[in-house]
Amino acid sequence: MKPGLSTIGYSELIRRYNLDAFPHWKVSYLSPKQVKKSYIEEGTIVDVYTPRYDPGTSLEGHLTFALKHEGINLEILAGLFRIVSPEEITGIVKSQPTGKYARMIWFLYEWLTGEQLPLDNLSQGNYFHLLDGNKYYTLSSELEQRSKRHRVINNLFGTPAYSPLVRRTESLINFRKMKLDKKAHEIIKQYAEEILYRATQYLYIKETKSSFEIEKEYPDKRRTARFVELLRTASTSDPFSREELVLLQKVIVDKRFAMDDYRDFQNYVGQTISPTREMVHFVAPKPEDLHAMMEGWITCSKRMMQSQIDPVVTAAVVGFGFVFLHPFEDGNGRLHRYLVHYVLSEGKFTPPGMIFPVSATMLKQLPKYTDTLEKFSRELMKHVEYRLRENGVMTVLNETAPYYRYIDMTYQAERLYEFVNDTIEHELRTELEFMDIFERSRKKISEIVDLPDRKLDLFIRLCIEGKGSISKRKRKMFDYLTDEEFDEMERSVTQEIKRYRK
Repeated sequence: MKPGLSTIGYSELIRRYNLDAFPHWKVSYLSPKQVKKSYIEEGTIVDVYTPRYDPGTSLEGHLTFALKHEGINLEILAGLFRIVSPEEITGIVKSQPTGKYARMIWFLYEWLTGEQLPLDNLSQGNYFHLLDGNKYYTLSSELEQRSKRHRVINNLFGTPAYSPLVRRTESLINFRKMKLDKKAHEIIKQYAEEILYRATQYLYIKETKSSFEIEKEYPDKRRTARFVELLRTASTSDPFSREELVLLQKVIVDKRFAMDDYRDFQNYVGQTISPTREMVHFVAPKPEDLHAMMEGWITCSKRMMQSQIDPVVTAAVVGFGFVFLHPFEDGNGRLHRYLVHYVLSEGKFTPPGMIFPVSATMLKQLPKYTDTLEKFSRELMKHVEYRLRENGVMTVLNETAPYYRYIDMTYQAERLYEFVNDTIEHELRTELEFMDIFERSRKKISEIVDLPDRKLDLFIRLCIEGKGSISKRKRKMFDYLTDEEFDEMERSVTQEIKRYRK
């Protein structure tokens, strides 16, 4: 608690009811001074309000303040509604039966708990959207659900079983304005079809190897080929069913670890640091909670795809949501990155027939990618109680489902946009440039001397790596060339490199 300030809104509800919940993305304080201010502290927005915003001491006051000034936090609300009595919520609604925030509290209580309060359906009052479309990404109008009982329009992505949120931050709005999809289309328009074809074949392989290497796995040729084919055919499949996810998992993992259904055991990600100690980094949902969550994830994913929400935001919710649920023993990470590709391709963000090697960017920026995952897992591990036996079998001791059901994925969406931007600007552009330089150099050098393909390719690759020249030490590898031939070949590659350095 800051000196002279008192918590209000969600922070006060967490404190007062001893809720075991993730902190809200915004913290609100009440100050006795007549100065309202806002600042960021360790990634959290801190808002300090003046006395005129005082919500008083009641549950109704702080709950109304939270919804009005801090937005909707389904996880905190779910925890709160498990503790407060139905009579208290009924009393709040009866005090203002047609009030916007009383109706919002009423709707969210019944939606999250599945219990109906002893209240008559409303017969008057305007409908309003549950989420403010200016502040949150929401479903399209044709998928919204009107609750006649509360006269509320539910535009949440998901269901009570699984419903993440993404806020419309300045960062996400600015990324959208950059029109990265159009930029990618403009980049590839500069290259001949032959170059694009060769580059695409290489990028599929690069993306496959990068996705495996992130998890420190180095698959054999057969597993590599299967994953490459999976990426190639991404737009022809529909991964949003249990049956299809099971089939996808079987394709990408060692057949000994392939599964016929979601896991029925407790899964976790850990690291052995000594013969008797295991460091646990992430604990997946309890198996008894998993099936309902996965059905919710499927519903949420389909709704977002149908709503044509920003494809990168959708890819973040779909991909990171999947890996946080961790439905299989193995392959969750690779499937998570595959799903990112699927959504970007299906959402027409990726140019037809092309692939963005996002995993290659994630691999190059591994600490940043790891942080994107750990943004959730670090906080999660503060709340999960478990027992780990010597044989590696884990038992989770407390209720954990709300932590996974109602994740705020704004951070993951912002990070994925950063990865996509870097991929287009560097990985995609660089690979196309390299391929173009390579092919043009090949044609020029073939007119100078007739070399076997392997020797010709080696010369060009070393010359490009040396930014137009080959070192004296490596020059000895081409002692079968005359000095005149070597110098002319080198100049040919240099000229092509300079075309991109103007």
